[in-house]
Amino acid sequence: MELAVFQELTEEITLECFYMTESQQEEKVIQLIDLHHFVECYQSPVKILSYIHHPINIIEENGRKKGVLFFDLKHSKAFDWNIFEEFKRRNFLKELWFVFVEEDPISDTVRHTDFIIENSLEIFYDKIFLFNFFQSVIQPLK
Repeated sequence: MELAVFQELTEEITLECFYMTESQQEEKVIQLIDLHHFVECYQSPVKILSYIHHPINIIEENGRKKGVLFFDLKHSKAFDWNIFEEFKRRNFLKELWFVFVEEDPISDTVRHTDFIIENSLEIFYDKIFLFNFFQSVIQPLK
């Protein structure tokens, strides 16, 4: 992502999310960075439709609206996964994707698999990925 685009998008977050705390705005910027880099690395052309007002980002791939949730096992807290099913219906999304974001190379996905099982993510998400941010690698887990 070019610096000028990044600055424009962070200004948009600052203006649109004035009601959020500084740390919530920082999380939103991280979400935005993850989203843009994921789209750059994904094997298919994807258009970003919405990212501001919800943890789930709305994208379009091949004319189909999809929701993408980024999750960092080290820093994120678990969500009430049921609310995302309602979000999917309300926004007419064809799929929901769950993306673990990792900064370090991962050779063993046991923690991720355990998290998927413990939280029954396969019920709520159509695809589950492991995204190594710095290596720019997306690995399907489901």
